[in-house]
Parts: sequence; structure tokens; C-alpha cells
Amino acid sequence: MDASDGAALNESYRPLPALYLAFWSIWFVSACSWTFNTYKNRHFQTNNLQWTLASVPLIKALQLTLSFLFWYSCFYLEICSLWMSFGVYVTGVLFQTASFVSFLLISHGYCIMCERLSVNERRTTASLGCVFYLTLVGYRASVPYFSVLLPLNYLITFYVIFHHTSQNLLVLREQLSFIEDEDVHAMHDAVYTKYIMFKKFQGAMQIVALAEAVLYINLDDSSENYWLRLVVREWAQLCIFSYIGWTFRSQDLAPRFSVMPTLKPKGETTIPPIYSIEMDAATFKDFSSREWQIGVVSNVGRVSSEPFQFHFTATTLFCWKYLHYQ
Repeated sequence: MDASDGAALNESYRPLPALYLAFWSIWFVSACSWTFNTYKNRHFQTNNLQWTLASVPLIKALQLTLSFLFWYSCFYLEICSLWMSFGVYVTGVLFQTASFVSFLLISHGYCIMCERLSVNERRTTASLGCVFYLTLVGYRASVPYFSVLLPLNYLITFYVIFHHTSQNLLVLREQLSFIEDEDVHAMHDAVYTKYIMFKKFQGAMQIVALAEAVLYINLDDSSENYWLRLVVREWAQLCIFSYIGWTFRSQDLAPRFSVMPTLKPKGETTIPPIYSIEMDAATFKDFSSREWQIGVVSNVGRVSSEPFQFHFTATTLFCWKYLHYQ
């Protein structure tokens, strides 16, 4: 390569420091805003998911910082650090891995359908994350056969994401149907909010899958329009993660949104029957069956000789079903 070709190549990369600095500022502000909002609204909902998602913009901001320093030093200090370029490489792989691990957590319903994942779900997520990281490392290092393993890994990961998202949507639709059939509205807003969140997430994942396919089949490696491909890729990532982040941000959600089981038990759900029983205070005083304590009204301990009534309301039954679903 002669000097003129080298000069043209250098000039084609000259916009990169300014572009990386601009995107760094956006991601850094987003990371700070996300962290502040999560801390501010920590009392409204179980926000372990939000703290986990905070790692994504932080890793991205670190990657853009190293990218800016690398290209700035190359153009203005005439020093292209090998270690800094390696840092850009590693943080880029970490960013993609953290992103897909976050997608897997959301698809499993972490902090939305249950407080924590089961052992199998945690093992599956960790395994897919490790394999995804190693596959990306091998692909970017141009190791043979990894150009085939990477699409296969994408297919498996997206299958798991869409499968679990569909399962959660099915469960939420069944709960909404139960609400409508039993004319119960106490938890309608909470269940409907979760349903809308998963529908938005499902649509965002379809866009992510399409974007990843386009990026993978793009064979244009020319340096003349590298900065343009960089702008398109960074804006696409920013828009997608901003949309998902806004959907799952910490906020004062619908009442009873945080009512969820610790784990998602396996098995079929059976709806207990509704009973209505009348008894006087003397009879109730000696009533000690624990199974019947659920749904007893708060004023049952009043002292009165007249009979009173307590019953299992549909709201109580739905709360029982929701807390023990599946």
C-alpha cells in the first residue's frame, strides 16, 4: 500500500473520534439516568432486574470510551495502542453478551412473573451466556467454523427468548380471561400491564433478530463508508435498548404489580371453589381449621350474638391463584 492509499484510508476514519465521543455522551447520560431512576423508585417494585439491566449501558459507555481514546490517539497523537484496541474488542463482546443475558432474564419473567429464577433457568441462562461469549470471541478472531457456530447460537438464543416470552403471554392471557369471567378487577391493571410489557418486548426482539441477521449477512468491509455503517449500527442499538429500557424501567406501576410468586411452580393450577358460611360468634370462637382462615373478613372477631357471614371472594381466589399459578 503506497502513501496515497494510506492517507486516503486514514482520512476515511477521521470522523470516528467525534462519532464515538457523541455516542459515548448519549450512553453515559442514559446509564446515569437509568441508575438514578432505579435508585429513586426502588420502593415501588422489586428492581433486581433494573439493576441487572444497568450493566448494559455501563459496558457500552466503557466500550465507546476506549474506542474514542484509541482513534483520538491514532489521529492526533500518532499512537495506536494495541492494548486499547484489545479493550475495545473485549468490551464489545461483553456488551453483546450482557445484552442477550438481559433479554433472557426478561423472557423468563425475572422480577415480573416471579421474584427469582429457578435453578434450571439460572443454569440455562448462564450456559447460553457463556457459550454466546465464547462464540463471539471465536467469530471475531476469525477462528474457522465459528462463522457457522455463531448463527446457530443466535438461533438457539432467540428460540429460548421467544419460547419463554410466548409462555408468559399465554399465562397472562389466561389470567386476564379469568378476571373477565369472574368479574374480578382488583388485579386487572397489574396483569394487563405485564401483558403489554411482554408484547412490547416480543416486538422489540423481532426487530433485534432482523437487525442481527442484516448485520451478519452484510459483507461490505470497505473503509470508505465505515463511519456510515457505524452510525447506523450505533443508532439501531441505542433505539432498541432505549425502547426496552423505557418499557422495563423502575416506576410506580399499577397496584399489586409486585404481587408475584417467589418461584414459578410447575404443574397445573386448580381453582378452589367458593364457599359462603354463616356462623355465630360462639361457634367461630372454637373454629380452628387453618384451611378456612383464608379470606375471612377483618371484623370476624367482633363480639355479638347475631350470626355473621364470611366468604371466599373472587378477588381472594384470584390472588390465591396468582400467587400459586402453575
